[in-house]
Amino acid sequence: MDTKVRSLVALNVVGGSAVLASYVVGLGAVPGDALWGGVPDSIRPLYTVNMFFAAAGYFFFTAYILFRLDSGTTRVAGRFGYGIFHLFYALVLFPSALWLPLTALMAEQPGLASWVSVRIDLALVAFGALGLLASLISLGPGAPKGRRLAIAGLVPFCLQTVVLDALVWPAFFPFSAHYFG
Repeated sequence: MDTKVRSLVALNVVGGSAVLASYVVGLGAVPGDALWGGVPDSIRPLYTVNMFFAAAGYFFFTAYILFRLDSGTTRVAGRFGYGIFHLFYALVLFPSALWLPLTALMAEQPGLASWVSVRIDLALVAFGALGLLASLISLGPGAPKGRRLAIAGLVPFCLQTVVLDALVWPAFFPFSAHYFG
C-alpha cells in the first residue's frame, strides 16, 4: 500500500473515529427530540432506514477507492490525481464530526450564529459527498471493475448527506422565533 493510500486510510480512521466519538458524547448532551427539530414523524423512518444503506454504501465506495484505484495513475475528471479523494473525504468526515456538537449548541444557545454554523457544516458534508460521486463518475468506462457498485453505494450516501441532511433536515429548523425565541 503506497503513501497516498495509507494517508487516505489514516484520514478515514481519524475522521471516522471523530464522527463516532461525537455521536457517543453528543447524543447524551441533546435533550429528547431536539436533534429531530421539526422533522415530521412520518419521514423519520426514511432517515433511519437510509442511514443503514448510507453506512453500507460508504464501505463499498471507500473499499473501491482504496483497493481498486491505482493512486499513481488515477485521473479524476481527466485532470486531478488521487489526492482529490483526500479533500472530499475530509469535507465529509470532519464537518460530520462537528454536526452533533453544533446542533447541541444550537439547541442550548439558539441564535443566528449557531443556525448558520449548522447549515454551513451540512453543506460542506454534502459538497464532499457530491465530490466523491462526481469523481467516481468521471473515471469513465476505463475505470477498474467495481465502479458501478461503488457509485451505487454512493447513491444512498448522497441521499442521506445531500438531500435528507443538508436540505430536508435544516428546513425544519427555520430561523424564526418558534425555534429561537
